[in-house]
Amino acid sequence: MENQLQYQEGRTEISQMGKVALIARLTDGLDVKGDDCAVSGNTLVTTQTMVEGVDFDMMYTPLKHLGYKALAIAISNIAAMNGTPRQALVSIAVSNRYSVEALDELYAGLRLCCERYDVHLVGGETSTSRAGMVLTVTVMGDVEDSKITYRRGAAHNDLICCSGDLGSAYAGLLVLEREKVTYQANPNFQPDLDGYDYVLERFLKPEPRMDIVKKLAKAGVVPTAMTDVSRGLADSLLHLCHASGCGCEVYEERLPIDYQTSRVCSEMSKNMLPVSCALNGGGDYELLFTVNQKDYEKVKEMEGIHIIGYISEQGMPPVMVTPQNTTITLRAQAFQGVDE
Repeated sequence: MENQLQYQEGRTEISQMGKVALIARLTDGLDVKGDDCAVSGNTLVTTQTMVEGVDFDMMYTPLKHLGYKALAIAISNIAAMNGTPRQALVSIAVSNRYSVEALDELYAGLRLCCERYDVHLVGGETSTSRAGMVLTVTVMGDVEDSKITYRRGAAHNDLICCSGDLGSAYAGLLVLEREKVTYQANPNFQPDLDGYDYVLERFLKPEPRMDIVKKLAKAGVVPTAMTDVSRGLADSLLHLCHASGCGCEVYEERLPIDYQTSRVCSEMSKNMLPVSCALNGGGDYELLFTVNQKDYEKVKEMEGIHIIGYISEQGMPPVMVTPQNTTITLRAQAFQGVDE
């Protein structure tokens, strides 16, 4: 009882700190090497845990998609350090609500992702949960010494690049949540998802950008810093700038946003701007990276890569420049919701 009282006194809620600050506190004093992955020599290791009701909603998440997504997210961490995934371990805790056939579906998705990215599923663990599902995927990979990329390597005047488009995964989540609310109010309602295929796939079945890692390698480009966009562009930029001890300027008009994302935002609210989804939406798992200006000619024509700004000097804030030439200081304010 005395120990319990001690924990209550001066209690700090986890929600007050946020995920990144909590990890920094818990690992304070430890010899932690790595960013998106742990690093030991040439070996990269990353772990991703997904909890039902927090990271996914079974009302609209097919089990095959869930298995694929869990592994894809972990592989994205390997890609974010310019590495190659090799092996995976899967641990799962499930309640008796799930049948053997349901788990077959989950593993079908895991195997499909393994085949696509040439990853070997080498083991794992199963356990019992009192309610719902908890899925943990660990991926091991490797990277050459000369190519390993951390968040901390960006330098003044480096170009800021990102892959793909931003905000579309969050747009997909918005559509699914809208249909869910309507269904709960009227169980006879039939969801209308026609015309939303792209944003739904981006949310339910994201793809790690190993293709970008390979393109950069083929062109002889090693990013000076890199991370993946899991909680919105603003959050990723702030992490990269903090680690590198610098600021940045990105240009709103250069942010890659798909027309379906813009359409969903306009449908949801006249005040919901597509750029807000890109900055704060999360779940895209695109790569955000910096390159030296000498590599400009190599990256400017690469399909799927967009140059969105540049790194500013130490002491400057991370900002976005609007088409009206005003600057907005970037803040991490990821939207709340499943798979945030």
